[in-house]
Amino acid sequence: MKIILAITGASGIQYGLKSLETLVKLKHEVHLVVSDGAKKVMQIEYTGDYNALLDLAHYNYDLKDIGASIASGTHKNDGMIISPCSMKTLAAISSGYTQNLIQRCADCILKEERKLVLILRETPLSTIHIRNMLTAKNAGATILPASPGFYYKPKTIDDIINFIVGKTLNIFGIEHSLFQPWDPKKSKA
Repeated sequence: MKIILAITGASGIQYGLKSLETLVKLKHEVHLVVSDGAKKVMQIEYTGDYNALLDLAHYNYDLKDIGASIASGTHKNDGMIISPCSMKTLAAISSGYTQNLIQRCADCILKEERKLVLILRETPLSTIHIRNMLTAKNAGATILPASPGFYYKPKTIDDIINFIVGKTLNIFGIEHSLFQPWDPKKSKA
């Protein structure tokens, strides 16, 4: 698959980085766009060498390059993941505002009726956030809040991150082993 992955400036940068790492490991082509806000959040939340991690992507794009190939509906891809998706980015998508490459790509994905998955990481939510989510959902986006389940008994933060990334991959039909699916036979009453 060819996936556009955008990482925006919300807390939870690990979701985007793990998505990148996993998609590449599973041999999917990744077209990456990182917002300026995401770069700032990475400096706070990620202790590794994020430049080396970002270099895993097959293609990297500048946020300001709204003329990039991925900004066109003619670009052949299987959809887009925005992880994490800031409320600013959600607001732009829900209103059709396309000032940067991430916003333009999301707009193209929606108009071409491809998969757009928004990993929202904000709490609590305002009425404006909820309206923007509903508008994006009605336009065809999948709203996936970074709200992990606990039925699989996570033991580490990585387990929680893997759950959200795995749920994202499930939407695209991508096989993975990031977490065990719900099995009532294995659960304890």
